[in-house]
Parts: sequence; C-alpha cells; structure tokens
Amino acid sequence: MSEETRVYDIAIIGGGIVGLATAMEMSHTGKMSIIVIEAEDRLAAHQTGNNSGVIHSGLYYKPGSLKAINCAKGRELLYEFCQTHDIPHERCGKIVVAVTESEIPNLEKLHERGIANGLQGIKRLGPEEIKEYEPHAAGVGGLFVPDTGIVDYVKVTEKYAEIFKNNGGVIKLNARVRRIKKVKKEILLQTTSGDIVCKNLVNCAGLNSDRIARMSGVNPGLKIVPFRGEYYEIKKEKHNLVKNLIYPVPDPQFPFLGVHFTRMIDGGVEAGPNAVLAMKREGYKKYDFSFKDNFELLFYKGYWIMGFKHWRMGLGEMYRSLNKSAFTRALQRLLPGIQEEDLKAGGAGVRAQALEPNGFLVDDFRIKEASNMVHILNAPSPAATASINIGKTIAAIAARNFDLA
Repeated sequence: MSEETRVYDIAIIGGGIVGLATAMEMSHTGKMSIIVIEAEDRLAAHQTGNNSGVIHSGLYYKPGSLKAINCAKGRELLYEFCQTHDIPHERCGKIVVAVTESEIPNLEKLHERGIANGLQGIKRLGPEEIKEYEPHAAGVGGLFVPDTGIVDYVKVTEKYAEIFKNNGGVIKLNARVRRIKKVKKEILLQTTSGDIVCKNLVNCAGLNSDRIARMSGVNPGLKIVPFRGEYYEIKKEKHNLVKNLIYPVPDPQFPFLGVHFTRMIDGGVEAGPNAVLAMKREGYKKYDFSFKDNFELLFYKGYWIMGFKHWRMGLGEMYRSLNKSAFTRALQRLLPGIQEEDLKAGGAGVRAQALEPNGFLVDDFRIKEASNMVHILNAPSPAATASINIGKTIAAIAARNFDLA
C-alpha cells in the first residue's frame, strides 16, 4: 500500500522532542503503525533546537504539579538515556543567587520546594560560599542545586527518532498540516506533502498546538502567545567567569526564570534569555512579523488583559532587547565582572506560552483528550528534561482511549 493511501494507527503532529519521545514510547511494542509529521525540513527545528540545553532539576515547580512530577521522573530517565546511548551530557549543578535581601524570602521558598520535590544535596549558601562554586558571582545568599545538568537536546531528539524508526516508525518532513477532516472513523490530514490518513491523532505541534486542536474540531480553551528569548554568547576569553550555571531568584508572578548564565555542553557560555513578546510565532529575529499571528492576538480578550496587567514587565523586556547596555546591567547583578564588550549576539528561541481568555499565563502542562485524539496544548520548560516521562504519559493515555485493537 502506498504512503498516500496507508491508514496509520497513530499520527503524531510535531517533530520536536515531545513528539519524538512520544513516538519512541508508543513504538516499543512494534504492534502499531505510527507516523510523525513535521512541518519543517528537519527535526527539533523550533523550541527543542533553540533552548539553552539545561537539564532542569525541578527546583521551581509547585509540589504535586505536572511540572514537578514529570521533571523529577523525566530528569533521571534522561540522564540514564544519555548514559546508555553515549550522548554527551553532564550533571554539573547550578547556583541560584539572591542579589538583594528582598529576594531572600523567595530563595527560602525555592529551597523548601526543592526539598519537597525530592532534590538531593540541595543546600543554602552564604555570600562567601557562593564564591566556592562561582568565584565571580556576587550575592547575599544562594542555593546550590546539584541535580541540574546540560545536554544537546537536538542530539537527544535525533536518538529518539533513530529508535522510533528502528521500531518501524515513519517520519514525514516538510509536511505542514493545512486541514484536518474526519472521514467516518478515520482522520484525514491534508498537508503540504500530500494527504495522510490515521485512526488516532496526537497533537505535539508546540507553537501551533492550539491551531491544530481547532482544525480537528476541539476547542483548546486558550491561545498560544509567542515569547522570544534572546541570548548573548560570552566571548571565549571570558569563559572563565562562569564555571557552570548561574541563575537569579525568579519573579513568582511570571513563568520565566530571568536572564542567567549557562555553560553549554559544547564548551560555549550563553547569557540570557529575556522574554519579549514576538510578533510572529516562528519569529526568531527582532523584526519578524506575521499579520495573521498579530491579527489573532488583537481579537483575543486574554491578550489585552495580560497586556494591561503586565505592561511594565513587557516594556522592560523590550528595552533590554533593544539596548545591549541594559541587558548587560541585568547580567551584572549576578556577575559584576561581565562587561558589554564581553558579549556578542547569539541565537534566539521562541516559547509557546499558552494564554487563557482571562489573561492567565498557563504555567503547567496542559493536555486535552478528545475522541481518538490527545492534544498537548502547553508543554513549557521542563518539557525537554521531562520528555521521556511525558512520552510515557501520553502513551498511557493513548492505550486507554485510542482504538488500538
């Protein structure tokens, strides 16, 4: 039977790390025909391939939340996976630094959360102890979190894909979904590379997850708002300023961690990201613009509520985006020795942030089940860290709800 007429048991839309982890987990039985459909010409083209490569510990997440549960399990599964498959990684640890006394209460809350989430070896640091871990950092207090690590998530995704294909799975690139139709008991996906027919659908489309849900007749109850995170690279001669990872105490009002320093698995050091509202869902450059994406937001109530509530934060992020000196000053709070001339423009990533009609920024995973469908509508950080466990979770949902006889 040709690919155009073959009916797959499951189609997974999205070739990022969550989509491929799900595909890998579902393919282990070898009893189902599964296809992964990716709009771009390569896997991990968007959120997966443009993040900082951090293996998150689970420090920040509310105990009992999907984030906390998936991160704790997924982190160890990922370390084990990388060890088994010889993927370069390192459990290097990080420090979180409070730079003012006013941040100490939130630092204490982070310490309590870390313990509640089962982190081993986490400990409070005084000003002098901070320098034992990061000699050039400065603060009034800190936390050492040993379970944090670094890895290349593109390589992880590629290994997921390799295992999936070895188990009989199919990956279709350059296949952007344009329309979804239900034809009797089957689902017809009309893509830029032809039609694909399946019995069951898993939506892991990231930046377009809400649109895929609507195409399939499901109301997601939210809209994806793109936030661009811009990075600077630290010049090689100043890599000695950062040993591993240095983070600020985050503002609990926002689902962003603030600008930080990250040593990369390939040896480089990044600084960032900020969190700027992007004018395009796949807008990695400052002046990328989409009429369609902005038109949708202008007529979305939640967008205006969010804007009125957080406009000060938004203006501050935009200012740092356009002004390198302001970005540098934000970094100097953690690392006083860093200078503007030590930084060169790096890459950028776009985060798919789910926004509810009431202006609430969804901070946890959001999964919606429908007849013969599972929609992953919000998979924020630590989705990459937790990808194996998320894949197992989605596979379990599919086994329970899909017609896989």
